[in-house]
This record gives sequence, C-alpha cells and structure tokens, in this order.
Amino acid sequence: MQQDPLTMFCYTDLAGQVRGKGFPSSQLEKRLTGGIGWTPNNLMFTALGTIAPGAWGSHGDVMLMPDPATGVAVDYGDGTPAERFYLCDVQNTDGTVWDCCPRTLLRDAVADLLAQTGIVLKVTFEHEFIYSGANARAADNYALDAIRRHGVFGETYLGALRTAGVEVDSYLAEFAPGQFEVTVPPSEALVACDTAMTVREMARATAFRLGHSVSFSPRVQPDGLGSGVHIHFSLWDTDGTPLSHDPDRPFGISERAGQFLSGIVRHMPALCAFTAPSPVSYLRLVSHSWTGVWSNVGFRDREAGLRICPTFGASPEAVARQFNFEFRAADATANPYLQLAVIIRAGLSGINDALPPPQPTMDEDPETMSSDARAARQIVRLPSSVDAAFAALKDDPVVQGFLPQRLLDAYIANKQAEFEISRAWAPDELCRRYAEIY
Repeated sequence: MQQDPLTMFCYTDLAGQVRGKGFPSSQLEKRLTGGIGWTPNNLMFTALGTIAPGAWGSHGDVMLMPDPATGVAVDYGDGTPAERFYLCDVQNTDGTVWDCCPRTLLRDAVADLLAQTGIVLKVTFEHEFIYSGANARAADNYALDAIRRHGVFGETYLGALRTAGVEVDSYLAEFAPGQFEVTVPPSEALVACDTAMTVREMARATAFRLGHSVSFSPRVQPDGLGSGVHIHFSLWDTDGTPLSHDPDRPFGISERAGQFLSGIVRHMPALCAFTAPSPVSYLRLVSHSWTGVWSNVGFRDREAGLRICPTFGASPEAVARQFNFEFRAADATANPYLQLAVIIRAGLSGINDALPPPQPTMDEDPETMSSDARAARQIVRLPSSVDAAFAALKDDPVVQGFLPQRLLDAYIANKQAEFEISRAWAPDELCRRYAEIY
C-alpha cells in the first residue's frame, strides 16, 4: 500500500485543543517559509465541537506560520504513520501579527516583562492524566506495581518524548487509579508552552498506538480525584542569575518576586477564567482536595493557590537556582499560552505598581481563618464555578486589558457558547463528555 508522508501545521485554540492543516511532507521546505492558509473563524470552535458566534463568520483569511524549533517527528516503528507536526503562530496573510493569536499574546507578554523589568520567566507545566490501559486498582498511588501493570506505555511514551526533543524530569503513578504524572525541566515561557503541548500530544499518540486513550480532563468522574496542571515559575535576569530568592527576606522571597506574586494574588479570581475555564474545572477545585481554592501564597502548601516550592541541598547557590513558585488553580481545559500570558501580565502589574509582598500562610488553613484575618492578608476564596470565574473577569477591567479587545470578545463568546451547551448536564455527563474531549 503506497503512502505519502503527512506533516501537520498546528496551533492551540481557545479551548486548548491542537488543530491544524496537513500537507505532503515533500512540501515542508516551502511551507516552513510560506505557511499554510487558515480560516479566522476556526478560532470560534468550542471545546464541544460547535462554532460560537464570532466577528468573522465566513469572511477573511489568515495563515499558520510554523516555528521551526517546534518540529516533532516521531516514528513508533509499528507500521502506523509517524507523528509529524509543527506548532504555529497565526498571522495575517501578509505576514503581520494577527491580534487573536494566543501564541503571539504570550510572546508579547514575555517581551514586555523583559523590556520593563529585565526579567526572564522560567516555567514548566506539571501534567497529570488518566490512562485507560493502566489495569488500575485501589491503592495504586505512587506504586511500583502501577508502573509495571500499565505495560509498555510508560517507556514508549518517554521514548516518544525523547525523540520529540523533550527532556523528562520525572514520571510516576499518581494518587488516583490509572493516573500518572509527567514533569519536565523549566525553560523560557514560550518554549515551556510549546513543550506542554508536545507532552500532551505524545501521550495521546502513544496511548492510541496501544489501543487505549488518555484524558487530561480535570475530572473523569464526579467523586474521583482530579488532574491538574501545576504551573511552576521563577524569575531570572538575562545573564542567568536567579532573582526569585533573597535569604534575608521573609520566606526567602525577593522583593521583585514578592511584587510579582502580589500582582497575581490581586487578580487571581479573574485569572481563573483563563486558567480553569471549563465547567468541569470546578468539580476539581474544591476545598481540601490538594487544589488551590484560595488566593493565598502558601509555604510548601499544596492547598494554596500559589505555593512556595521546596528546594533541595544546603548551598545558597543551589537554593537560589531551585527556588520557584507554583500556580495551582489550573488545568488542561485551558490554552497554556493564555494561562501563562495572563499570569505574566498580572505579575508585571504587581511590579509596576510596586505592590507590597504577600504575607504567606504557613501551617494555616484559610478556611478556618476569620474573615478579618483573610482580608488583612488579601486572601479570598477563588471562584467555585465557571460562571463565577467569568463574573470575576467581567469585574476586573485590568485583566480584561491583558488581551486585545477582539481576542477578549472572541474568548468570552467561545466559552459562553460552550457553557450554554453543558449547563444542563449532570455531573456524571459533564465528566464523561470532558474526559472524552481532553
């Protein structure tokens, strides 16, 4: 049977889905400089497969322009077609910036952070997912036998990631039956988001070739445990000097890192519209489930919205280079470029406004604190529903300004169309649908 190798040019849409257009791989050299045509209204595809009303309708054209550094070519050696794709910016047909490209939104946020502060953010996304072929049983959490019983998936997946150019830091069986976690080393923001998408797609590709599936959905059943995306970040200068840590300040948080965190805390309820943007997100974001439901900065606390992460080793240099923070109210129903862009913009606003650093919690549960004590430390309960998250966005004009108006309007219209479809679904149906999609 004759075959003509296929390459895909892809982008990550507003629902965090990877979509794109393919062509014969023999055209790759030409396409790397010329891109491929795309339709602007494709931005209005909802997570549920419908098209939300938008500004474009049947009109207009844009193009997918690949970043050569994102190319993936993975042959599983089993007779199935190889995975060949590039991640792209969406541009106008004349090569100028399209104001609704999520990847460009992040690139601009990174550039403004650097230009205004001299800071480079290093980031990594920590992913959790459920594998259908895990042969799961109770008490599988962190078990050697859980890795053994999921067969060749783990090693095949890690091999695919290595071939795709992704270095893996750790891989483990997580707390829920059939749940696994993969982490990668930090990198600069745009690379971190590109890597996050490759990590997800290689998991799906590997599971498919083994006759199974994976789901990154925040919940696959209403009473189960959730899968999150934990966004780790730290501040650096352009010479590679770490800027997050100051041993002479409370909790080791440097002044500028504290300002950056305070900006995030100030806008955190509205940020949830981008970091946890689906109805199923809020089945996971509940109290005392090791998810971030408060706008607090917690010292090594997995219940905090922002966690001060541990460091290992005693040398001051090692501590400074490892010192990082973790944004926990996030999941894989979001677009990672949007997630990170709004986090950066919020942190930058905290630096520009010279906000005082937050007062972290330590061995404290915000839920048991008095309302006055929480108010004194600017700790609020994060939204408990997707409607509340988008209401918080509506009430926060600063966060609205983090996106160009046309992209903001498209995003809100896209998500509202999704919510109207899913609103009548019971929790079981909600979990089933989103588990299949993500």
